[in-house]
Amino acid sequence: MAAVGDIHLGPDCSGLLRPAFETLPECADVLLLAGDLTRHGTVAEAEVVAEEVRDLGVPVVAVLGNHDYDADQQAGVARTLEAAGVAVLEGRGARLPVGEHLVGIAGVKGFCGGFAGRSAGEFGEPEMKLFVRTSRLAADALRQALDGLADDGCRVRIALTHFAPVPDTLAGEPVEIYPFLGSYLLAEAMDRAGADLAVHGHAHLGTEHGMTAGGVPVRNVAQPVIDRAFALYDLALERSQPTLTGSPAFGDA
Repeated sequence: MAAVGDIHLGPDCSGLLRPAFETLPECADVLLLAGDLTRHGTVAEAEVVAEEVRDLGVPVVAVLGNHDYDADQQAGVARTLEAAGVAVLEGRGARLPVGEHLVGIAGVKGFCGGFAGRSAGEFGEPEMKLFVRTSRLAADALRQALDGLADDGCRVRIALTHFAPVPDTLAGEPVEIYPFLGSYLLAEAMDRAGADLAVHGHAHLGTEHGMTAGGVPVRNVAQPVIDRAFALYDLALERSQPTLTGSPAFGDA
């Protein structure tokens, strides 16, 4: 599996990642895009992204990020990517055959709010309630999507978000902005529904490796963190319980 987030492509980036992405059929079964694919969320920028990932020879599954919402053209951004064959997820799952197995990816953008013991509550002013409710609804949608993938018999289930589910992968970011980089509610959803891997972006100064309280491996694949065109992860399907094995390898930048 290959994954990257926070590629922030614009009109001057045409062809930047395409040479590396064209190697994916040799090393990966799917490419996951963890949001912030554009700089300002315009359809014109999304068209650049679409050309980078069109007809790669492997499925491409994405969530959008906060940058992809900035111009209020997120629906057009999603349509542009979907026209290039990308499955853009928000509260739903994608099911992919990999060999004899069915792999499921559940995706949401996610939102802010903070982490256990240092998080905002759905209380007080309407603005605060809406802020926290947005995080809760995203987490609820992620849990339902993961449950649906389990019901469909997916051998492996991956949770794909833009915002972080745990503070582990934020290490390196200023602690003052942790509440704006993710929410513990996402991790709770992953633990309750079950997931074999969580992939996110957003935290450019963060750390690659983390884990939820329930033991789900978490990987921050923001491109400034992995420092390559994409990271590769191997989920061992042949074992009785799928596990993430080995050290991540990287595609050529």
